[in-house]
Amino acid sequence: MNDLAAFAKLAQALGPWRGQLVFIGGWGHRLHTLHPKANKLEHQPVFTRDTDLAFTNKAPIDGDIKAALTAQGFHETLTGEHKPPVAHYSLGEASGGFYAEFLTPLAGSGTKRNGKPDATLAKAGISAQKIRHLDILLVDPWVITVGPHNGIPVPSPMDLQVANPLCFMVQKLLIKKDRKPAKHAQDLLYIYDTIQLFGNALPEFKESWEAVVKPALQAAGDTVLRECSATFSKVSDPMREATRIPQDRRISPEQLQATCQYAFQRIFGL
Repeated sequence: MNDLAAFAKLAQALGPWRGQLVFIGGWGHRLHTLHPKANKLEHQPVFTRDTDLAFTNKAPIDGDIKAALTAQGFHETLTGEHKPPVAHYSLGEASGGFYAEFLTPLAGSGTKRNGKPDATLAKAGISAQKIRHLDILLVDPWVITVGPHNGIPVPSPMDLQVANPLCFMVQKLLIKKDRKPAKHAQDLLYIYDTIQLFGNALPEFKESWEAVVKPALQAAGDTVLRECSATFSKVSDPMREATRIPQDRRISPEQLQATCQYAFQRIFGL
């Protein structure tokens, strides 16, 4: 089973909750490539086996997501000592190790009153990990239609929510200090590739930043601007590592730095 067929099974299983779940992470980026505003690029998006889905923990979610996943052939794997445990929902080796995990925003200190980590949440039959700075990925999501017309083998076209591309990039800047070097390099490539996809939408991103995204960030907006300036002011070792990741194209570190610096100058007015 290829990953598009596996993804189609996931999308069908989650159909009843399409209005409450937002595709983020690597598969969110892959879905960005299917948006009508996206430029058609010759290279393939960065490959990822996992599908991250985010939801707000402030609203109820009815039904049993786990049962719907099980009906499509997914099985739950629980790990760790948290209550509830961390969970992956996998189709196994036949699908190349494809799996889904659910994430929800972490607010506060990250520690419960009893002193234990506030790391997971049980909702609608599934276990979700709590992640800091995830809430920005739930702001103003885009809707992308998937179906046989763009390579996703679902019986009929369906609309899915995906992280707003600007929020996708902003969140990479917010989590920069917590990322390991390899992950930070990958984040830089994701940012560069998102700019390549939506280079014609920079004026729209600027309007969205001022009207929607920056107000949603509140004080964290200053962190985004500071990290952006520090990250793209010059060529760095993480940029050099980022340009080594793609196997189907060549990018120079100078090209990555200049492209991102220019785009964020346009978006943020730096």
